[in-house]
Amino acid sequence: MDVEEYVRRNIATGADRETLQKNLTDRVLEFKKVRKSYAEEFSRAVIEEVRNTLPLKGDFFEFEPAGVNMGEFGVGSRGQGDFFAHRQIARIIGKTSASVGVDEMDDAGAVCAEGKYIICTVDGMHSRLSDYPFLAGFHVTRATLRDAYVMGAKPVMLFSDIHVADDGDVAKIFDYTAGITTVGEAMNVPLVTGSTLRIGGDMVLGNRLTGCVGAVGVADHLTARKATEAGDVILMSEGAGGGTIATAAIYSGFPEVVEQTINLNFLNACETLMKSTVFSRIHAMTDVTNGGLRGDVFEMAETANCRIVIDEFATTTLVEPHVRAMLEKLEIDYLGVSLDALLIVAPPDAADEICSVVKTAGVRMHRVGYVEPGKPESVLLLDGKECDFTPRFRESAYTPVKKVVDTDPRNFEAMKEGVLHAAEAAMQKKARVLQKLQNT
Repeated sequence: MDVEEYVRRNIATGADRETLQKNLTDRVLEFKKVRKSYAEEFSRAVIEEVRNTLPLKGDFFEFEPAGVNMGEFGVGSRGQGDFFAHRQIARIIGKTSASVGVDEMDDAGAVCAEGKYIICTVDGMHSRLSDYPFLAGFHVTRATLRDAYVMGAKPVMLFSDIHVADDGDVAKIFDYTAGITTVGEAMNVPLVTGSTLRIGGDMVLGNRLTGCVGAVGVADHLTARKATEAGDVILMSEGAGGGTIATAAIYSGFPEVVEQTINLNFLNACETLMKSTVFSRIHAMTDVTNGGLRGDVFEMAETANCRIVIDEFATTTLVEPHVRAMLEKLEIDYLGVSLDALLIVAPPDAADEICSVVKTAGVRMHRVGYVEPGKPESVLLLDGKECDFTPRFRESAYTPVKKVVDTDPRNFEAMKEGVLHAAEAAMQKKARVLQKLQNT
């Protein structure tokens, strides 16, 4: 619970100070085993601090609201809203000198330094793994290493960030770090730095954990999405999922499936490929994460300005059997959920050799589609017929709560107007502050 937000909301609705203080004291006592006198003093202090902020105006203290909440727009839910919001972030950042920038919507960014490409990427842990810190650390580390590998980079170091709410047990930090370093040590990539903080400092009650892990890598041959060409074929490896599948399993009553997600198949496949002579023939790589195959193929088509066709029949055998059985029982669309499979774009005459190399790492891979000229779009072949394959508003609803949340969307076009307005306001503020700095 965010006590600062609680106070702001109550002040905005006209609550008198005495009632607000009493109610906040009660909320604090629900979360904390403290003296009532402490809770009363704490509540008075929070109310005082918030009241001191009310008169603040101007660029440094205000932002232009979009009138759209993160959840209702699907930010972080790997669907249309999420992709739209990220493209606004890219607009605010603007064109940079990066070899691969955020505007290309790739898995990582790249800059050129002394003849080498330096790759940097960061992934946030799955929010529903807060109570399972080891799983959170393991899966977010594997995810960030995947993002480095699919850019053609050899990861050389990891960095982490962890935030635990005020009432969280300190042991969460240690369990999370153990998850990170299990993957790091297995792949010989050291964790070298990080940050440890409380979520909201004193202002957030509860034990919620959140954090991220990033990776830095070095590459000679970039395999960014923009290198996708008409005439290429799409190869896909078997996937057993990561944080998303583990979350679906935990909260839907299939805890035995979690173990299927604990593997290094993707990373080992990439390591093996990078040591082979065929690696230089690969045009692009990505991992099947952002809204599943629906989301990633759509983004690839947009970035590379081409048409990508996926054969649904060819993908069905590339979902780990235990995972697939769970998804079928729960009626979760496997094409719209993160499978953590490896997706490779390459010339047709290199496809068989690539699949053979990946097989030596103990990972199955075969062709699932092809690239052709045309307007940028993604298409699904279903029983020989072309069907729409654009991302849905959110990724497949993979927990009971998500199935409820997914039933009540606002008008997307109306929400986009508010988001665009807020993005423009942020760009204008950036310009104002930059001008001020340059004139001092």
